[in-house]
Amino acid sequence: MLPEAIEAMTDQLKRVGNASSLHAAGRQARRVVEESRETIADALGARPSEVVFTSGGTEADNLAVKGLYWARRPRRRVLISSVEHHAVLDPAHWLADSQGAEVELLEVDELGRVHPETLRAAIERDPGDVAMVSVMWANNEVGTVQPVQVLAAIAHDHGIPFHSDAVQAVGQLPVSFSGSGADAITISGHKVGGPVGVGALLLARGLTPVSVQHGGGQERDVRSGTLDVPGIAAFAAAVSVAVREQEALARRLSELRDELIRRVREVVPDAVLNGDPDDRLPGNAHFSFPGCEGDALLMLLDA
Repeated sequence: MLPEAIEAMTDQLKRVGNASSLHAAGRQARRVVEESRETIADALGARPSEVVFTSGGTEADNLAVKGLYWARRPRRRVLISSVEHHAVLDPAHWLADSQGAEVELLEVDELGRVHPETLRAAIERDPGDVAMVSVMWANNEVGTVQPVQVLAAIAHDHGIPFHSDAVQAVGQLPVSFSGSGADAITISGHKVGGPVGVGALLLARGLTPVSVQHGGGQERDVRSGTLDVPGIAAFAAAVSVAVREQEALARRLSELRDELIRRVREVVPDAVLNGDPDDRLPGNAHFSFPGCEGDALLMLLDA
């Protein structure tokens, strides 16, 4: 965790208050939550009302995929990239197994990218039956950055909501919710130097997914549950620092990444760098080693 996040969390751990309560401690907790919401919104090009706090990226992805699917019934088609994180893949397949959804995996090219025409062709097979589209901002394994803005525009041409898991992107890449054109974006605390167990779904106004978690009606009545005020305060502090220092971090990570790639290729000339060599996460280098397995690979890593 970043020092700023630890400080914010420690300060709030000294206090008691349910942000949904009307007593003085509750009102103070609510102020911390709303100031944190404003901080995150300002850092990521969103309105404060568009920040819905969750317990992390997995819950936010589930809310987006399941909630948007249910909200747009009787439409049945769910279009997601074939390289999504399991936090998107698994809820989509659960919808297929138990809710009658038709999940279609969008193929990627050899660099791991979804081509706009691939999405357009998939939608146009039956645009009136597409419930939602989800394509991650940047791949968590090979690091390839997806053309989110273009893909979101294609979905909007047909009136279809577009979600992107941006958990890997925030802090490494410039991320703007309003600039992306997406209707929903997932972010997570521990990926930006915040605590584990807190995240958010940036959710456009006017878009109301069916709740996955019911209860007290918190967070626009789409995510019930007593809010984790210390976690949210730390999350906001981490997002603020990560976005402010993103450019410098990306430059430093890119230099380290490129040095690693160069040195690996010196040792193993036929090593294959997976993903897009030019448009990838600064902190990502993903290799395949043809014919190099077991002890040989361990020797390489030791070297």
